[in-house]
Parts: sequence; C-alpha cells; structure tokens
Amino acid sequence: MFGIYLKRELSRRKKAALVIAMGLALGIALVITVNSVSAGMTQAQDKVLKSLYGLGTDMTVTKARSAPKAGSSQGPRFQFDAKSDSKTSQSSDRVMTQGGQALKSSLVQRVAAQKGVASAVGALSLNVTKVDGSFTQGKAQSSGGGQQGGPGGSGGGQPQVQGGGANFDVNSYSVAGVDVTDQALGPLATMKITSGKTFTSAQTDAKVAVVSTSYAKEKKYKAGSTFKISGTEYTVIGIATPDSSESTTDVYLPLKQAQSLGDAKNKVTTIYVKATDSKQIATVKKTIQSNISGTTVTTSSDLASTVSGSLSTASNLATSVGKWLSIAVLAAAFLVAALLTSSAVSRRVREFGTLKALGWPSRRVTRQVVGESVVNGLIGGGLGIALGLAAAYAVTAISPKLTAQLGSTGGGMGGGPGGGGPGQQTAKNTVEIALSAPVSVTTIALAVGLAVAGGLIAGAMGGWRASRMRPADALRSVS
Repeated sequence: MFGIYLKRELSRRKKAALVIAMGLALGIALVITVNSVSAGMTQAQDKVLKSLYGLGTDMTVTKARSAPKAGSSQGPRFQFDAKSDSKTSQSSDRVMTQGGQALKSSLVQRVAAQKGVASAVGALSLNVTKVDGSFTQGKAQSSGGGQQGGPGGSGGGQPQVQGGGANFDVNSYSVAGVDVTDQALGPLATMKITSGKTFTSAQTDAKVAVVSTSYAKEKKYKAGSTFKISGTEYTVIGIATPDSSESTTDVYLPLKQAQSLGDAKNKVTTIYVKATDSKQIATVKKTIQSNISGTTVTTSSDLASTVSGSLSTASNLATSVGKWLSIAVLAAAFLVAALLTSSAVSRRVREFGTLKALGWPSRRVTRQVVGESVVNGLIGGGLGIALGLAAAYAVTAISPKLTAQLGSTGGGMGGGPGGGGPGQQTAKNTVEIALSAPVSVTTIALAVGLAVAGGLIAGAMGGWRASRMRPADALRSVS
C-alpha cells in the first residue's frame, strides 16, 4: 500500500518533485566537483614535492651555506692564457657545489643510525658553468696626417687599434652525484630510464653518466655519446625521464666522480632520509636535529609551505572558498527542499485530513511524506552525481596547466640536486603541472549520504506539518 500510494503521488506531482530534486542535485554536484578538484590539487602538489625529494624520501638533511667573508667572492672566475695568435679558441669549465654548505660523508651513516630512520643516502649537487669561445687580436693602424692629433693641436696620425674582440658562449647546467649502491632513494628515484641503462653498484667511480631527456635533446646526446667536464671524458649510458613534472638536474654521475669534479672529496650537500613510519616524521626530525647539530632537517610539510604560483592559489581557493561555497549552496538546497515540501503539504490539507478520517495515524502520514521526500532526495542525488562526474571529467579532459614555484625554506633545504631548489636563498624552481579531478568512491558515498540527508530533512519538516492536520481541516477546505 505504501509503495503504490508513493508512486501515485510522485507521478501526480512531477514538477514539484523535479524542482526539489534539481535543487538538491546542484548542491551535490558542486560538492563532488570541489572535492574532486581538491583531490587533484593534492595530487599535483605531491608530484611537485616528489620531483624534488625523490620517491620515498620523507625528509632531507642539509646545512645552510655560511655568509661569505668580507672581500671574498663566491662567484665563478675564469682565467685564459694570452697568446700571440691572431685568433685563439678558449674553453674553460667552472664547477661549484650548489644547494648548501658541504657535509662530511660520514654524516650519512650517523643519520641512518638515528632512531626512526629506515635508510639514508647522500648526494652532491654541482653547477657547471662552461665558457667557450675565442679572442681575435686587433690591428694597429695609423689615422693618417692632416688631422689634429690631440689637445695640443699637433698633427700627425697616432696609431689606433681597430678590429679584434672576443666572442664567448656561456652554458650552465646542473650535475648530481648519485650513490650508485642505493638508487631507490635520492636524485634518481623519480627518474625512469627510457634509453640505455642506469648505473650498476660496481660503477662507484666509473666515468659514466645518465642525462635527463630534456638535456639529451638539447645536446643531441644518446646512449654511447661522450662529453667532457673539466677535461674528464664521460660516456652516456642512459637517458632518464622524470616520472612527474620536470627534472631539475641535467647530468647524473657516480658520487665519487662528482666529488672529484667539485673538489669535494668525502663531501655531500644533501642527505635523503626515509623514515620507518611516515606518521613519525616530526619525531624523527626532532631526533636528528638534537643529535646532529648544525644541520637543517626539512620535511615534505616544510617544503609544501614554500609552494607558490597558480597551483598554490588554486589549491587555497579550492580548499577554503570552494568548500565554504559548496557548504552554503548545499545548505540553501536543503532549505529550499524543506520549504517546497512544507508548501506542498499545506496544499494537501484535504488529502491528509481525509486519510486521517479513514483511520490513518499521524505516524503513518508522516512516514508517507518522509518517504516521498527521500525518493526526491535520491533522484536529486543521482542527478547530482551525474552532473558532478561530468564536471570532473571536463576538468580532467581540459587539463588546465598550473605552475608551482618552490622558493627558499630559509636556507636548509637541498631541494634536489642540481636545481637551484629551496636550499638557495634566492633561487626558485618553476614546475608546470596538468590538473586533473579524480572522483573517489568516498566522494560518491558522501553524495549519496547528502541526498538521503536532504530528503530526510525536507521530509521531517513536511511530515511534522502533515501530522498536525486534523480531519476537520479537510472539511473546512471543501468549498
């Protein structure tokens, strides 16, 4: 009886039911869209952090670079030989450590021995500036007679140097020294070898290199190509592509080779750390800082606070303005549904009064109204889920590009080898990320729950009003 009456009443009031359902659908669709976009923002930020940290890295240990002494210069300096040749080619490489003050390699073992640390790997960040070009010697020529020679007014041509000069190209690229015995943690962890092969554990001091895809394309390198750094020739054994975002390192070398190039024997600039329990990262950070003085420990949450750009702005909007907007719209949808249901009940005075006169108790009338409202809510939930999924699909299909800039955390963070990451006070990494809007099962379950809740709220208000009607009200409404 309940089902038959419910079906008949909903079919009689299709327009009213559709208005209530559409109001709930819009609110639910907005909630799904905001939640899916927020999830996409979180994934994008995770990709940015992983591209700098390395897969599985929970924190890094570095040391802030000390301020230069008065009168000293830390910039690159180049010296070229003066030769008598009319045209002489010159080339020079300047290799400098980058990212922070160098740490002793022995600190890697000390960090690994701390409570809560599963493993630790050291890496060395270098920046290579290559100056390549030539000098052309000028020629002295007489300016000829008949002209004033100078302030004194004496004639006679004085020799003048004409022609000559210098033409140099400056190329700067980043190099990372990798511990080849443990590549699952550190600079190469987020890189995928797409051509050739990676290092073997026996190549701790081999003159071999892995280069990033972008750098290989720029220099036309492939597996088997060779290049020189400060006179040392290296063979490219592999081309690596980042799993996400863009690599900040151009060349990867075995750690010992990088230490030789940078005149940093037994030194590292960044220690990558993996914790035994991801929930205890803050505790592990405090342990390392208290037991190893003079170092800076940076976790992913510390690095996340340095993210700026359109990704950060959009994320803030999605998590704050977007969520509050969806809550406000959803609350308005619930209120409208409740008012429309109550209004519909007031127009059914004769119906409910007659049903009570026939023996229907108030609870049965209330159950009937609530049932109709719950069905309206489920219809609205279905429409809302469809609209929300369509909106999320549209965002994923369009894939708007967002940029993330990672600035300094205050001097400690190595930020990933080679890249001028947050370890430098003024450097910034700009990473471009394609936004997606994944919809989880939890979000769908939330939408269904909201649909049922909206129906119950509307039904409760309408049912309360219907339960207060008396059979005499039906007689009064008869004209």
